[in-house]
Amino acid sequence: MARDLIDLHIHVGSSVAPHVLWSLAHQQGFKLPVKSYFDFVELITSRPGKVGSLEDYLKILHTWTEKIQSSPMAVERSVYEIIGKEYRGSRVTQIELRFNPMKRNLNSELDLDHIIHAALRGMDRAMLEYGVRAGLIFCLAREFDHRLNSILVDKAIKYRSRGVYGIDLAGTETHALELEPAVVSQYEELFARARKAGLKCTVHTGETKGTGAEGVMAVVEKLKPHRIGHGIRAAYDESAMKLLRERDVVLELCPTSNLHTRAVEGLDELKHIMRTFWDRGVKFTLNTDGTYLLETDMLREVELVEKNGLLSPEQVDQTLAWARQYSFIPT
Repeated sequence: MARDLIDLHIHVGSSVAPHVLWSLAHQQGFKLPVKSYFDFVELITSRPGKVGSLEDYLKILHTWTEKIQSSPMAVERSVYEIIGKEYRGSRVTQIELRFNPMKRNLNSELDLDHIIHAALRGMDRAMLEYGVRAGLIFCLAREFDHRLNSILVDKAIKYRSRGVYGIDLAGTETHALELEPAVVSQYEELFARARKAGLKCTVHTGETKGTGAEGVMAVVEKLKPHRIGHGIRAAYDESAMKLLRERDVVLELCPTSNLHTRAVEGLDELKHIMRTFWDRGVKFTLNTDGTYLLETDMLREVELVEKNGLLSPEQVDQTLAWARQYSFIPT
């Protein structure tokens, strides 16, 4: 019997099928740098050799996929298509989609509430058709100033009862703001406000050596998230793992993504990281990060870790149980 899967860490910008993005680009009259559909697929797909770092990966996202999704119509269709496809293709029965609405409003040309309503409409339709449980997480951006991120927190709070269940902090880790005390204190207030309003919090950190285990510890201490996106560098620091365990913070691991962006050297390092977390009692989940951009899905993630002996099937079942337990979607 096939397992029902759950994905807690999946970005809208990297999970829409190329044929849907191609259709949306044409529908909106976008001028693309390629004429052929197959060249377009190549343009918006990451693979080892083409992508050498997290920065290379994010560049595809920011230059093309997010730009094509920048209208209410495009956002609605994108969210709808992702949920349906992940259910049909991988039996993902629970999914938390994350995106930054401000990166879909063409530098404030479009109204933010229209973008958010469109995402919720797409989510509602997919939930109705497939019976999937779904929710949205709004990503604050490391490159945004505090004022813009504060607006995003306000919007997440406003739509708390409509299916926006959490906030995230995402972006390139070359700007390790969690290691800058003056900046962290501003974010401390934002995250505290979100938690007080009943939102859950997650933060991208410890994915690369740019933030490292120190970044993970700073985030846990200051921003008090319920989960951490990636956090793999914590496997190299006993005190970071102790803190994660004590505060019951769960990691959202994304195996294929870490291999593509060279956050890990290869499968051996990934195995070492997962085994270390398991042995130290640090809870973690398996996720896609971005399905089409990384040519993966939840079935492939599970297959990757089981076939290569990174985890046993019983351990995978435990990560799925943790994912359901620590999901931001209310039961």
